[in-house]
Amino acid sequence: MLTNRSAPHARLAPVLIVSDVRAAVAWYARVFGFVEHVQIGEGHRAQLGIPGAGAELVVAEVRPGRRTPTPDGQRSHQLMLKVEDCAATLDRALAAGATLGDPVTDHMYGERQASLTDPFGHQWVVNQTLRDTAPEEWGGVTVTPR
Repeated sequence: MLTNRSAPHARLAPVLIVSDVRAAVAWYARVFGFVEHVQIGEGHRAQLGIPGAGAELVVAEVRPGRRTPTPDGQRSHQLMLKVEDCAATLDRALAAGATLGDPVTDHMYGERQASLTDPFGHQWVVNQTLRDTAPEEWGGVTVTPR
């Protein structure tokens, strides 16, 4: 598959619609460790990634009258981000203006998770792997092994 320095390299890159692209870029960098790869206009769009993690996203301005939806408090998606320390990431996010969704919880499927809503209206689940767990251990089914 070809890569292009002008486009995200991840096979899936969520596009988050925000009212202030530059503020979102700064917040995602400070809280989650994203770096900006491409800036398109002063406040039009930005392509972000986490170095070495294969995680990328695009933040884009609200464009009334276009097909781009406006964040309005209705959830149409959720972003799950793997982190090294779930509690520290949640604390950093809350200190930077996020609101708590679900507190840090350890789950039977080997993950520690918490959810938050960023200042731009997007819900994130921060996810820390505690141990490798077969889906069958907690009632899941392995369909196609990774």
